[in-house]
Amino acid sequence: MLNKLLFKNQDKKQLVIAMIGAFLGIAFLIISIHYLIKVNQFGEGAEILGPNTVIVQKKVSNSNTLGLSRTDFSESEIQKIKDKKYVADVKPVISNNFKVSFETSDPLVPRFRTDVFIQTVDPEFLDVKIPNWSWKEGDEYVPIIMPRDFVVMLNTFMSATDIKQISDDGVMSIKCKFMISNDKREKEYVDCRVVGFTNEVSAMLVPQNFMEYGNSRYSDGTAQKITQIMIQGKEGKFGEVEQLLNARGLESKNSQVVVGRLKSIVGTLVFIVLCISVIAVFVSGLVLIQFMQLLMTRNAVEVRTLMRIGYHPKIIIKKFFFYFLKVFGVVAILGSIAFFITKYFLDETFISGGIYIDTALSIWSFVALLAAYLIFSLASYFSAKKGIFNEY
Repeated sequence: MLNKLLFKNQDKKQLVIAMIGAFLGIAFLIISIHYLIKVNQFGEGAEILGPNTVIVQKKVSNSNTLGLSRTDFSESEIQKIKDKKYVADVKPVISNNFKVSFETSDPLVPRFRTDVFIQTVDPEFLDVKIPNWSWKEGDEYVPIIMPRDFVVMLNTFMSATDIKQISDDGVMSIKCKFMISNDKREKEYVDCRVVGFTNEVSAMLVPQNFMEYGNSRYSDGTAQKITQIMIQGKEGKFGEVEQLLNARGLESKNSQVVVGRLKSIVGTLVFIVLCISVIAVFVSGLVLIQFMQLLMTRNAVEVRTLMRIGYHPKIIIKKFFFYFLKVFGVVAILGSIAFFITKYFLDETFISGGIYIDTALSIWSFVALLAAYLIFSLASYFSAKKGIFNEY
Protein backbone atom coordinates (compact mmCIF):
# COMPACT_ATOMS: atom_id res chain seq x y z
CA MET A 1 0.00 0.00 0.00
CA LEU A 2 2.82 2.39 0.88
CA ASN A 3 4.46 1.77 -2.49
CA LYS A 4 1.28 2.68 -4.33
CA LEU A 5 0.78 5.76 -2.21
CA LEU A 6 4.34 7.07 -2.50
CA PHE A 7 5.56 5.93 -5.93
CA LYS A 8 2.72 4.79 -8.17
CA ASN A 9 1.37 8.07 -9.58
CA GLN A 10 4.64 9.94 -10.05
CA ASP A 11 6.11 11.31 -13.29
CA LYS A 12 9.08 9.04 -13.88
CA LYS A 13 10.65 10.74 -16.89
CA GLN A 14 13.42 12.26 -14.75
CA LEU A 15 13.97 8.86 -13.11
CA VAL A 16 14.32 7.12 -16.50
CA ILE A 17 16.76 9.77 -17.76
CA ALA A 18 18.85 9.43 -14.59
CA MET A 19 18.82 5.63 -14.89
CA ILE A 20 20.00 5.78 -18.49
CA GLY A 21 22.85 8.14 -17.50
CA ALA A 22 23.79 5.91 -14.56
CA PHE A 23 23.65 2.81 -16.78
CA LEU A 24 26.00 4.32 -19.35
CA GLY A 25 28.30 5.64 -16.62
CA ILE A 26 28.46 2.28 -14.79
CA ALA A 27 29.06 0.34 -18.01
CA PHE A 28 31.89 2.64 -19.13
CA LEU A 29 33.31 2.71 -15.60
CA ILE A 30 33.68 -1.07 -15.43
CA ILE A 31 34.95 -1.31 -19.02
CA SER A 32 37.51 1.48 -18.66
CA ILE A 33 38.94 0.22 -15.34
CA HIS A 34 39.18 -3.32 -16.72
CA TYR A 35 41.02 -2.31 -19.89
CA LEU A 36 43.16 0.29 -18.16
CA ILE A 37 44.54 -2.51 -15.95
CA LYS A 38 44.89 -4.98 -18.83
CA VAL A 39 46.63 -2.48 -21.13
CA ASN A 40 49.10 -1.62 -18.36
CA GLN A 41 49.78 -5.34 -17.93
CA PHE A 42 50.26 -5.85 -21.68
CA GLY A 43 53.81 -6.92 -22.48
CA GLU A 44 54.57 -7.89 -18.90
CA GLY A 45 55.47 -11.39 -17.82
CA ALA A 46 56.43 -12.63 -21.29
CA GLU A 47 59.73 -10.76 -21.37
CA ILE A 48 62.40 -9.80 -18.87
CA LEU A 49 61.74 -6.08 -19.02
CA GLY A 50 59.55 -4.36 -16.48
CA PRO A 51 56.65 -2.07 -17.46
CA ASN A 52 57.40 0.97 -19.66
CA THR A 53 61.06 -0.04 -19.86
CA VAL A 54 63.40 0.06 -22.84
CA ILE A 55 67.06 -0.83 -23.35
CA VAL A 56 68.77 1.91 -25.35
CA GLN A 57 72.15 2.63 -26.85
CA LYS A 58 73.60 5.51 -28.83
CA LYS A 59 73.13 5.47 -32.59
CA VAL A 60 76.32 4.66 -34.48
CA SER A 61 77.28 7.35 -37.00
CA ASN A 62 80.29 8.10 -39.19
CA SER A 63 81.78 10.23 -36.39
CA ASN A 64 81.73 7.17 -34.11
CA THR A 65 83.50 5.14 -36.79
CA LEU A 66 86.20 7.80 -37.12
CA GLY A 67 86.58 7.98 -33.34
CA LEU A 68 85.30 11.57 -33.12
CA SER A 69 82.47 10.73 -30.70
CA ARG A 70 81.69 8.12 -28.06
CA THR A 71 79.04 5.42 -27.94
CA ASP A 72 79.28 4.82 -24.18
CA PHE A 73 77.40 6.65 -21.43
CA SER A 74 79.09 8.73 -18.75
CA GLU A 75 77.77 9.01 -15.19
CA SER A 76 76.66 12.60 -15.84
CA GLU A 77 74.70 11.58 -18.97
CA ILE A 78 72.90 8.85 -17.03
CA GLN A 79 72.08 11.26 -14.21
CA LYS A 80 70.71 13.90 -16.61
CA ILE A 81 68.32 11.33 -18.09
CA LYS A 82 67.34 10.14 -14.63
CA ASP A 83 66.49 13.71 -13.56
CA LYS A 84 63.77 14.06 -16.20
CA LYS A 85 60.26 14.38 -14.71
CA TYR A 86 58.83 11.62 -16.87
CA VAL A 87 61.62 9.09 -16.16
CA ALA A 88 61.05 6.75 -13.20
CA ASP A 89 64.53 5.22 -13.14
CA VAL A 90 67.66 4.59 -15.18
CA LYS A 91 70.09 1.72 -14.67
CA PRO A 92 73.22 0.73 -16.61
CA VAL A 93 73.47 -2.59 -18.42
CA ILE A 94 76.80 -4.13 -17.34
CA SER A 95 78.74 -6.18 -19.90
CA ASN A 96 81.55 -8.66 -19.45
CA ASN A 97 85.10 -7.31 -19.43
CA PHE A 98 86.56 -10.77 -19.86
CA LYS A 99 86.38 -13.59 -22.41
CA VAL A 100 83.44 -15.99 -22.19
CA SER A 101 82.54 -19.10 -24.18
CA PHE A 102 79.42 -21.19 -23.82
CA GLU A 103 79.21 -24.92 -24.50
CA THR A 104 76.99 -27.91 -23.84
CA SER A 105 78.26 -30.52 -21.40
CA ASP A 106 75.40 -33.00 -21.49
CA PRO A 107 76.05 -36.60 -22.65
CA LEU A 108 72.60 -36.70 -24.27
CA VAL A 109 73.29 -33.65 -26.47
CA PRO A 110 76.04 -33.21 -29.10
CA ARG A 111 78.79 -30.82 -28.07
CA PHE A 112 78.16 -27.24 -29.12
CA ARG A 113 80.54 -24.39 -28.32
CA THR A 114 80.63 -20.69 -29.17
CA ASP A 115 82.04 -17.44 -27.84
CA VAL A 116 79.29 -15.35 -26.25
CA PHE A 117 78.58 -11.88 -24.93
CA ILE A 118 77.00 -11.72 -21.46
CA GLN A 119 75.29 -8.88 -19.63
CA THR A 120 73.59 -8.23 -16.31
CA VAL A 121 70.77 -5.84 -15.39
CA ASP A 122 69.46 -4.54 -12.10
CA PRO A 123 67.16 -7.22 -10.57
CA GLU A 124 64.45 -4.55 -10.07
CA PHE A 125 64.14 -4.34 -13.86
CA LEU A 126 63.52 -8.08 -14.23
CA ASP A 127 59.80 -8.52 -14.84
CA VAL A 128 60.00 -12.31 -15.08
CA LYS A 129 60.46 -13.63 -11.57
CA ILE A 130 63.39 -16.02 -11.79
CA PRO A 131 63.74 -18.05 -8.55
CA ASN A 132 67.20 -17.75 -6.99
CA TRP A 133 68.37 -15.13 -9.49
CA SER A 134 71.76 -14.90 -7.86
CA TRP A 135 75.06 -16.75 -7.76
CA LYS A 136 78.04 -17.22 -5.47
CA GLU A 137 81.16 -19.34 -5.56
CA GLY A 138 80.32 -22.93 -4.79
CA ASP A 139 76.80 -22.85 -6.28
CA GLU A 140 75.77 -25.76 -8.47
CA TYR A 141 75.30 -23.62 -11.57
CA VAL A 142 74.91 -20.05 -12.88
CA PRO A 143 71.26 -19.30 -13.87
CA ILE A 144 71.09 -17.60 -17.26
CA ILE A 145 68.36 -15.98 -19.37
CA MET A 146 69.02 -16.83 -22.99
CA PRO A 147 68.11 -14.77 -26.09
CA ARG A 148 65.51 -16.63 -28.09
CA ASP A 149 67.55 -15.91 -31.22
CA PHE A 150 70.24 -18.12 -29.73
CA VAL A 151 67.76 -21.00 -29.42
CA VAL A 152 66.81 -20.50 -33.08
CA MET A 153 70.50 -20.60 -34.01
CA LEU A 154 71.01 -23.75 -31.92
CA ASN A 155 68.07 -25.50 -33.58
CA THR A 156 69.31 -24.41 -37.01
CA PHE A 157 72.70 -25.97 -36.20
CA MET A 158 71.01 -29.20 -35.06
CA SER A 159 68.82 -29.33 -38.15
CA ALA A 160 71.82 -28.86 -40.46
CA THR A 161 73.64 -31.76 -38.77
CA ASP A 162 70.57 -34.08 -38.81
CA ILE A 163 70.09 -33.79 -35.05
CA LYS A 164 66.59 -33.52 -33.58
CA GLN A 165 65.64 -29.97 -32.68
CA ILE A 166 64.87 -29.08 -29.09
CA SER A 167 62.07 -27.22 -27.30
CA ASP A 168 62.38 -24.49 -24.67
CA ASP A 169 61.87 -27.02 -21.86
CA GLY A 170 64.50 -29.20 -23.46
CA VAL A 171 67.00 -26.32 -23.58
CA MET A 172 66.40 -25.61 -19.88
CA SER A 173 67.16 -29.23 -19.01
CA ILE A 174 70.53 -29.32 -20.85
CA LYS A 175 73.69 -29.16 -18.75
CA CYS A 176 75.96 -26.35 -19.96
CA LYS A 177 79.06 -24.52 -18.86
CA PHE A 178 80.91 -21.24 -19.27
CA MET A 179 84.61 -21.01 -19.84
CA ILE A 180 85.80 -17.63 -18.55
CA SER A 181 89.35 -16.52 -19.30
CA ASN A 182 91.70 -13.63 -20.02
CA ASP A 183 94.69 -12.83 -22.21
CA LYS A 184 97.03 -14.33 -19.62
CA ARG A 185 95.64 -17.76 -20.49
CA GLU A 186 94.02 -18.04 -17.09
CA LYS A 187 90.69 -19.82 -17.39
CA GLU A 188 87.95 -21.42 -15.36
CA TYR A 189 84.94 -23.62 -16.13
CA VAL A 190 81.63 -22.81 -14.43
CA ASP A 191 78.46 -24.87 -14.83
CA CYS A 192 75.39 -22.94 -16.00
CA ARG A 193 71.74 -23.63 -16.73
CA VAL A 194 69.13 -21.81 -18.85
CA VAL A 195 66.20 -20.68 -16.64
CA GLY A 196 64.35 -18.35 -19.04
CA PHE A 197 64.23 -16.71 -22.46
CA THR A 198 63.89 -13.21 -23.86
CA ASN A 199 63.28 -11.56 -27.22
CA GLU A 200 64.38 -8.16 -25.93
CA VAL A 201 68.07 -8.64 -25.16
CA SER A 202 70.67 -9.95 -27.60
CA ALA A 203 73.13 -11.11 -24.94
CA MET A 204 72.87 -13.84 -22.33
CA LEU A 205 71.83 -12.39 -19.00
CA VAL A 206 73.60 -13.56 -15.84
CA PRO A 207 73.23 -12.57 -12.16
CA GLN A 208 75.15 -9.50 -11.08
CA ASN A 209 77.20 -11.54 -8.60
CA PHE A 210 78.64 -13.70 -11.40
CA MET A 211 79.45 -10.66 -13.54
CA GLU A 212 81.29 -9.03 -10.64
CA TYR A 213 83.19 -12.26 -10.03
CA GLY A 214 84.31 -12.55 -13.67
CA ASN A 215 85.20 -8.85 -14.03
CA SER A 216 87.25 -8.87 -10.82
CA ARG A 217 89.20 -12.07 -11.60
CA TYR A 218 89.49 -12.18 -15.37
CA SER A 219 89.20 -8.56 -16.53
CA ASP A 220 91.60 -7.55 -19.30
CA GLY A 221 92.38 -4.37 -17.38
CA THR A 222 90.44 -1.93 -19.57
CA ALA A 223 87.97 0.45 -17.94
CA GLN A 224 84.39 -0.74 -17.77
CA LYS A 225 82.23 1.05 -20.36
CA ILE A 226 78.46 1.44 -20.20
CA THR A 227 77.20 1.15 -23.79
CA GLN A 228 73.57 0.39 -22.93
CA ILE A 229 71.18 1.67 -20.29
CA MET A 230 67.66 0.72 -19.21
CA ILE A 231 65.16 3.58 -19.02
CA GLN A 232 61.87 3.14 -17.19
CA GLY A 233 59.27 5.77 -18.02
CA LYS A 234 56.52 6.85 -15.66
CA GLU A 235 53.01 5.56 -16.30
CA GLY A 236 51.46 7.21 -19.35
CA LYS A 237 54.66 9.17 -20.15
CA PHE A 238 56.23 6.92 -22.77
CA GLY A 239 55.65 9.50 -25.51
CA GLU A 240 58.00 11.90 -23.69
CA VAL A 241 60.54 9.10 -23.23
CA GLU A 242 60.44 8.47 -26.99
CA GLN A 243 61.01 12.18 -27.65
CA LEU A 244 64.01 12.01 -25.31
CA LEU A 245 65.47 9.11 -27.30
CA ASN A 246 65.13 11.03 -30.57
CA ALA A 247 66.56 14.23 -29.09
CA ARG A 248 69.63 12.50 -27.66
CA GLY A 249 70.33 10.24 -30.63
CA LEU A 250 69.42 7.06 -28.76
CA GLU A 251 67.84 3.97 -30.23
CA SER A 252 66.04 0.92 -28.89
CA LYS A 253 64.70 -2.32 -30.20
CA ASN A 254 61.64 -1.50 -32.29
CA SER A 255 59.36 -3.98 -30.49
CA GLN A 256 60.05 -2.30 -27.15
CA VAL A 257 59.17 1.12 -28.57
CA VAL A 258 56.00 -0.19 -30.24
CA VAL A 259 54.76 -1.83 -27.03
CA GLY A 260 55.57 1.25 -24.97
CA ARG A 261 53.88 3.58 -27.48
CA LEU A 262 50.81 1.34 -27.71
CA LYS A 263 50.43 1.17 -23.94
CA SER A 264 50.86 4.92 -23.62
CA ILE A 265 48.29 5.82 -26.30
CA VAL A 266 45.66 3.23 -25.36
CA GLY A 267 46.23 3.82 -21.64
CA THR A 268 45.67 7.56 -22.08
CA LEU A 269 42.46 7.03 -24.09
CA VAL A 270 41.10 4.54 -21.57
CA PHE A 271 41.97 6.90 -18.70
CA ILE A 272 40.00 9.69 -20.41
CA VAL A 273 37.02 7.33 -20.76
CA LEU A 274 37.42 6.42 -17.07
CA CYS A 275 37.29 10.10 -16.05
CA ILE A 276 34.19 10.69 -18.17
CA SER A 277 32.59 7.55 -16.66
CA VAL A 278 33.23 8.72 -13.10
CA ILE A 279 31.69 12.11 -13.92
CA ALA A 280 28.68 10.42 -15.57
CA VAL A 281 28.10 8.15 -12.56
CA PHE A 282 28.45 11.10 -10.17
CA VAL A 283 26.06 13.34 -12.12
CA SER A 284 23.47 10.58 -12.63
CA GLY A 285 23.70 9.75 -8.92
CA LEU A 286 23.01 13.39 -8.09
CA VAL A 287 20.01 13.37 -10.43
CA LEU A 288 18.64 10.25 -8.71
CA ILE A 289 19.10 11.86 -5.28
CA GLN A 290 17.37 15.02 -6.54
CA PHE A 291 14.53 12.89 -7.86
CA MET A 292 14.21 11.31 -4.41
CA GLN A 293 14.08 14.74 -2.78
CA LEU A 294 11.52 15.92 -5.36
CA LEU A 295 9.49 12.76 -4.71
CA MET A 296 9.48 13.40 -0.97
CA THR A 297 8.50 17.05 -1.52
CA ARG A 298 5.59 16.06 -3.76
CA ASN A 299 4.51 13.48 -1.17
CA ALA A 300 4.89 15.82 1.82
CA VAL A 301 1.16 15.66 2.61
CA GLU A 302 1.08 11.84 2.33
CA VAL A 303 4.20 11.51 4.49
CA ARG A 304 2.78 13.76 7.23
CA THR A 305 -0.55 11.89 7.12
CA LEU A 306 1.18 8.51 7.44
CA MET A 307 3.14 9.67 10.46
CA ARG A 308 -0.04 11.08 12.10
CA ILE A 309 -1.85 7.74 11.78
CA GLY A 310 1.04 5.91 13.46
CA TYR A 311 3.74 5.11 10.88
CA HIS A 312 7.20 5.60 12.35
CA PRO A 313 9.51 7.84 10.24
CA LYS A 314 12.05 5.00 10.02
CA ILE A 315 9.53 2.86 8.14
CA ILE A 316 8.98 5.58 5.53
CA ILE A 317 12.75 6.22 5.30
CA LYS A 318 13.28 2.52 4.59
CA LYS A 319 10.64 2.60 1.85
CA PHE A 320 12.41 5.43 -0.01
CA PHE A 321 15.84 3.95 0.71
CA PHE A 322 15.07 0.43 -0.57
CA TYR A 323 13.17 1.81 -3.57
CA PHE A 324 16.24 3.67 -4.80
CA LEU A 325 18.54 0.78 -3.86
CA LYS A 326 16.49 -1.38 -6.23
CA VAL A 327 16.69 1.31 -8.91
CA PHE A 328 20.49 1.52 -8.67
CA GLY A 329 20.70 -2.28 -8.39
CA VAL A 330 18.90 -2.64 -11.73
CA VAL A 331 21.28 -0.06 -13.23
CA ALA A 332 24.31 -1.96 -11.86
CA ILE A 333 23.07 -5.29 -13.25
CA LEU A 334 22.36 -3.81 -16.67
CA GLY A 335 25.77 -2.08 -16.66
CA SER A 336 27.48 -5.41 -15.81
CA ILE A 337 25.65 -7.17 -18.64
CA ALA A 338 26.73 -4.42 -21.03
CA PHE A 339 30.31 -4.84 -19.77
CA PHE A 340 30.38 -8.59 -20.55
CA ILE A 341 28.89 -8.07 -24.01
CA THR A 342 31.32 -5.23 -24.81
CA LYS A 343 34.27 -7.17 -23.37
CA TYR A 344 33.55 -10.13 -25.65
CA PHE A 345 33.62 -7.98 -28.79
CA LEU A 346 36.62 -5.88 -27.65
CA ASP A 347 38.66 -8.99 -26.78
CA GLU A 348 37.91 -10.42 -30.23
CA THR A 349 38.91 -7.11 -31.81
CA PHE A 350 42.22 -6.99 -29.90
CA ILE A 351 43.04 -10.61 -30.79
CA SER A 352 42.22 -10.14 -34.48
CA GLY A 353 44.47 -7.07 -34.42
CA GLY A 354 47.36 -9.06 -32.97
CA ILE A 355 47.17 -7.50 -29.47
CA TYR A 356 47.07 -10.41 -27.04
CA ILE A 357 46.02 -8.87 -23.76
CA ASP A 358 44.91 -10.90 -20.78
CA THR A 359 41.19 -11.75 -21.14
CA ALA A 360 40.64 -12.72 -17.49
CA LEU A 361 38.22 -10.58 -15.50
CA SER A 362 39.67 -7.79 -13.41
CA ILE A 363 38.39 -7.81 -9.85
CA TRP A 364 39.06 -4.06 -9.53
CA SER A 365 36.28 -3.30 -12.03
CA PHE A 366 33.72 -4.88 -9.74
CA VAL A 367 35.35 -3.36 -6.66
CA ALA A 368 34.71 0.03 -8.31
CA LEU A 369 31.11 -0.99 -9.04
CA LEU A 370 30.62 -2.06 -5.40
CA ALA A 371 32.18 1.20 -4.20
CA ALA A 372 29.80 3.23 -6.41
CA TYR A 373 26.84 1.21 -5.11
CA LEU A 374 27.86 1.75 -1.46
CA ILE A 375 28.40 5.49 -1.96
CA PHE A 376 25.01 5.83 -3.63
CA SER A 377 23.39 3.74 -0.87
CA LEU A 378 24.78 6.00 1.84
CA ALA A 379 23.79 9.13 -0.05
CA SER A 380 20.26 7.75 -0.57
CA TYR A 381 19.86 6.83 3.09
CA PHE A 382 20.98 10.16 4.48
CA SER A 383 18.98 12.08 1.88
CA ALA A 384 15.83 10.11 2.73
CA LYS A 385 16.46 10.51 6.46
CA LYS A 386 16.92 14.26 6.16
CA GLY A 387 13.84 14.66 3.95
CA ILE A 388 11.53 12.63 6.19
CA PHE A 389 12.68 14.14 9.47
CA ASN A 390 12.10 17.61 8.00
CA GLU A 391 8.46 16.63 7.85
CA TYR A 392 8.46 14.94 11.27
